[in-house]
Amino acid sequence: MTARDEDIAAIAAATQTYLDGLHEGDADKLASVFLPTSALTQSLEGEVKVTPRDAWLDAVRTRPAPKAAGLPRHDQILTIDLISGNLAHVKVNCAIPPRFFTDILSFVKIGGAWKIAQKVFTTDVRG
Repeated sequence: MTARDEDIAAIAAATQTYLDGLHEGDADKLASVFLPTSALTQSLEGEVKVTPRDAWLDAVRTRPAPKAAGLPRHDQILTIDLISGNLAHVKVNCAIPPRFFTDILSFVKIGGAWKIAQKVFTTDVRG
């Protein structure tokens, strides 16, 4: 396996941890793949909304977990773009029905581990 293949596998594994953490409502699992300085950014009603990672994790801790609510998973990794040996972008779909999300995750490699530095996302409310 090449170094590139190893990086892509590590990014895919970190992304899967992210998706599992979302579905399980596991804030600690989510925190393990985000840098402490990261934030979540979205355009909400024409305004940019930035949520620091820790504020988002607090919200995850207090909302019902999709898994516990019996909601099916709708997540998938759409693309992994390894830009360099220490930078990647990942595009995923995920959901907490009736909200369906497309996330763009910016990963950086720090100390040999791939971590999410920024999440930019859009939400589509269905039915």
